[in-house]
Amino acid sequence: MDKILKRLAVTSVAAAAASGAMAAAGGAERVFDPAPGWDYLWKEVLIDISVIGILFALMTAYLIWRYRRTPDNVVGQGPRLSPAAAVGWVVIPTFVFMADDFFIAANGWALWNKYRDVPADRLEIALESGMYSWDYTYPNGVQTQNELIVPAGKPILLRMTSRDTLHSHFIPDFRVKEDSMPGRVTYIWFLPKEAGKEHLVTCAEYCGVMHSYMAGRVVVKTPEEFKAWYETSGASAKKSS
Repeated sequence: MDKILKRLAVTSVAAAAASGAMAAAGGAERVFDPAPGWDYLWKEVLIDISVIGILFALMTAYLIWRYRRTPDNVVGQGPRLSPAAAVGWVVIPTFVFMADDFFIAANGWALWNKYRDVPADRLEIALESGMYSWDYTYPNGVQTQNELIVPAGKPILLRMTSRDTLHSHFIPDFRVKEDSMPGRVTYIWFLPKEAGKEHLVTCAEYCGVMHSYMAGRVVVKTPEEFKAWYETSGASAKKSS
């Protein structure tokens, strides 16, 4: 586990140095925020299932009324369909109802692939999860527990591992969730936009009897406030070490 944490710390420092060099050489990078895309696709899912549910409910109600049992127990006879008509009644409704599903799936995969391409100009932080806390380590050695302090307007990348069992780092407000597990390094990233806000962090994978207590928060500061906190905390961490 110590080897994994050291590797995470080294990766974070290297990434921070590379990001600074890139910013100095090429200027600010325009950051793509995936959260609105996830919201849009979720809205499409709700519209899709609502329309399908209403149509099927209406069709079911009509069929129940149209083919209800009569007092005389009359036995009816359904229409005989040609092979082409039978195929059409299967293929066309299926295509109509599945078209939006294919649209959502295709756009979901495209958005996911774009999300996994992390912005180069980012702040990279190591995260070790464990029963029952989130332990963050910044590139300058500052460590926090259950509180992730970040600057507004800067993409935040978390390199994650676990010291005991499977956890899932979930920040609902940023629409990001990813498992952290022993012996493996995973990552998520998000873009905090507004300073002065706090966002819930929770574990979305059952990890033990105190799973529901494994909560934290993301605190978003202005770039100036974060810089002051980062430098002060970094100096204190160096003195204590």
